[in-house]
Amino acid sequence: MMKKKVIVDYSDRKWVPFWQRAKQSKLNRSKAGNGLLFGLMFICGIFMALPLVMIINNTLKPLDELFQYPPKIFVRNPTMENFTDLFVLMSDSWVPFSRYIINTLIITMGGMIGHVLVASLAAYPIAKHRFPGRNILFSMVILSMMFSWTVTQIPQYLIISWLNINNNYLALILPAWSFGMGLYLMKQFMEQLPDSLMESAKIDGAGEFRVFWTIVMPNVKPAWLTLAIFQFQHMWGNTGGTFLRDEELKPLQFALQQIVQGGAVRAGAGAAVTFVIAAVPITFFLIAQSNILETMTTSGMKE
Repeated sequence: MMKKKVIVDYSDRKWVPFWQRAKQSKLNRSKAGNGLLFGLMFICGIFMALPLVMIINNTLKPLDELFQYPPKIFVRNPTMENFTDLFVLMSDSWVPFSRYIINTLIITMGGMIGHVLVASLAAYPIAKHRFPGRNILFSMVILSMMFSWTVTQIPQYLIISWLNINNNYLALILPAWSFGMGLYLMKQFMEQLPDSLMESAKIDGAGEFRVFWTIVMPNVKPAWLTLAIFQFQHMWGNTGGTFLRDEELKPLQFALQQIVQGGAVRAGAGAAVTFVIAAVPITFFLIAQSNILETMTTSGMKE
């Protein structure tokens, strides 16, 4: 006896995103399993937060506690002398401390803003237009992400020398614009936007650049904010030692590292330096952390 094949038509069913289906369905997990899961997450969170806790406590430790063995995590006699020593050392420098800060702001903001704009402008035609060589160009971008920075360091130095921008801010800013990860991230996000949005704007008379600036960029805000955070952290840690020779052009990171290399006498100031180096990127991350979480949640989703 032959079985009759049943064909189910799903065309009339309303599509429901997976996160809404997860809310509608009851999780098949016991209370003991939930408790074990949250317990493991709590332990992992403690280990992840421990280095940051030690950095904060070390900045408040006097010298005798810094050299105590075995080292203690928490400070017993907190003091602000480490920050005072750091301020005195920076004040004695023949280059004003404010100059280091200005150099850092120029390099960091120039590299971050330029990278976001260049990556977005390059990703838009690859994601939303069809032209010869499109796949080849994107494959080259992916391949460029496979190479370590040490492999490209010598070619990069030769190109900077050929452009005659050594000992200049542009020697650090221009290479930051060509980081392939930014183009890859923006392209993947822009592909998720429905083409009907751009087509409707073009029917209303909007030009290509206006479509990009007023429709595409606001809708991929989580992506370019995430890219800005990553690039900010990368540029903030740049010392400029390879390209910048004049002390007046050095960023703040170079001056702080020189203080750390002063030996045991500057251990307190070095602890304060470590806190300053870590505090700024962490603060920038906390301001926009919701956008990073949104980026990680929606990555890989299609219309």
